[in-house]
Amino acid sequence: MHPADLASSLESFGNATGEFFTHLSRIDWVPFAVALGLLTAMQLARAWAWRNVLCVAYPNARISFLRLSGAYLVGAGINAILPARAGDVTKVFLVKRQIPNSSYPAVTSSFLVQTIFDVAAGVLVLLYAITQGLLPRPPRLPKLPAFEISFWAAHPKALAITTAVLLVAIVVAIALLAKRVRRFWEKVKQGVAILTQPRRYLRRVAAWQGVGWLCRFGAFWFFLEAFGIGGSFGNVMLVMSVQAISSVVPFTPGGIGAQQALLVATLHGPSRSAVLSYSVGTQIAMSAWSIVLGFIATLLVFRTTDWRGLIRQAEEEADQEKLSAKAS
Repeated sequence: MHPADLASSLESFGNATGEFFTHLSRIDWVPFAVALGLLTAMQLARAWAWRNVLCVAYPNARISFLRLSGAYLVGAGINAILPARAGDVTKVFLVKRQIPNSSYPAVTSSFLVQTIFDVAAGVLVLLYAITQGLLPRPPRLPKLPAFEISFWAAHPKALAITTAVLLVAIVVAIALLAKRVRRFWEKVKQGVAILTQPRRYLRRVAAWQGVGWLCRFGAFWFFLEAFGIGGSFGNVMLVMSVQAISSVVPFTPGGIGAQQALLVATLHGPSRSAVLSYSVGTQIAMSAWSIVLGFIATLLVFRTTDWRGLIRQAEEEADQEKLSAKAS
């Protein structure tokens, strides 16, 4: 696979963007606005679930939901701009600053607690899409005009080698840091302490994540209605599974290009131009809305418009903590 394929994927997204602006006048703005509202509710529900995890990790700390949700929205906005989940790192940085005597391993592990529910829900969505024949069969994947999908599908050995190298690197890193592993894991266990209380976890974390997933489902339903595709259980499950697949290896922000290629190949019924308009329009809307909410949170919660400055300050604190850990 030549790097030109990545450029081709981005070029396809650019062409699809033209289709979106061509169909702009046909959008039904009422369900479109409802979808944006549901996306906001999804983010806030997830932020509340994370706060509940942190309240168990730091029972004596007063954790402001306003500031934590602000950090969550800022991170989501950065994820919409930069690839490789850079916004998630920013969320951890900003939240760590709000909790006195907290540590990055504990805050990071608390954030990753949500991964348990997300992975389970994502697998169920993918299983539904696969068993219902909604996704393209493996032989077709290398032919899709999306770098993220076609590269790994056409080079399964490269995928296996890359995965193996990453696993070896993790093992080596742990071996080199063996002296600090015990202290590190103590902090990690602090962040995931809520998992030792199953009922509390289900009631205060999993339940709120479930609300977030329902809001996400509803948002995609109303986006489908807004673009004239038609909301249905099958269509929403297909869209959610496509988004999950395109985010596995995020070479581009939001997996642009990959989502369009998959939806054109799988969403049957509407015309190709209608599918492209929906796919690009939804992706632009979600990214733009995340950026807007992140900017508002940066302004109102953190009293600044310099989000890069927030990241720099947080990174400097992280570096200082590393130096302190080495000194001790």
